[in-house]
Amino acid sequence: MPDKNPIKKCAAFCLALRFDINELAKVLSDTTLIRIIKGALLIEDDNAWSVVFGYGAVVHWNVSNEAQLKLHQLLLSYAENPLTVIEEDNFTFALDCPSTRIVEDHIEIESSDPILIFSLSQGMAQSIKLASFETNAITTINNTSYIPRSLAENGRIQLNRHKIAKIRGQLFLTKSDIILNYDLLDTPDFFWEYPEYEAFYGITAKYLEIAPRTEVLSKKLETIHELFEMLADEQKHRHSSILEWIIICLIAFEIGMTLFDKVF
Repeated sequence: MPDKNPIKKCAAFCLALRFDINELAKVLSDTTLIRIIKGALLIEDDNAWSVVFGYGAVVHWNVSNEAQLKLHQLLLSYAENPLTVIEEDNFTFALDCPSTRIVEDHIEIESSDPILIFSLSQGMAQSIKLASFETNAITTINNTSYIPRSLAENGRIQLNRHKIAKIRGQLFLTKSDIILNYDLLDTPDFFWEYPEYEAFYGITAKYLEIAPRTEVLSKKLETIHELFEMLADEQKHRHSSILEWIIICLIAFEIGMTLFDKVF
């Protein structure tokens, strides 16, 4: 007897900073059944769905590896700042279950309603985008961890001004990239129009711990900000020191000229 609810695969990816959804819609609409929903694309193909979000994430439901790869190549053709390290999260799922829930990375879904699938995808896409932010923040913190240690051991940061300026620039880029996209982690506007589906989004958001992870990310951003301010203070201190030495040299020169004039 065939299994009433066969297990299928689901995968979420973060591929880039953002996608050009309008151009993708034009290209895909020629050969594929798509829906444009609040700046996202819902691609349907015989009980398989891919949901593409403008902030660089895509969620696949029952899509073969070959089809995923083919779509990813197209998405990257219309992507801004593709990631060097692609974030990925994998699940299994089954349709036509008594209720919708997630247990140990297995998603039970009560129907094959595409909007229900889209609602679940919202939380999964946010989670994988958040994972990208987390990786970016942790990498930046780890790469600059020697700075406060150098300050503690030597009383100064042993880097030249050009290097300090570059590090400050990198810290600012990391911080601004995350802050400018921070609203992506809020409850999507889609649910203002479809409030009856918000509970399904809440299931994935709660299971994937989006709210507590967002709070932890805020703490990491505070650490990056403190590093940024530390380097700014170091640059100011060095600039002030240079000005002080210039003033000392000018005063010494003036005293020397005065002595030379009076003696000789």
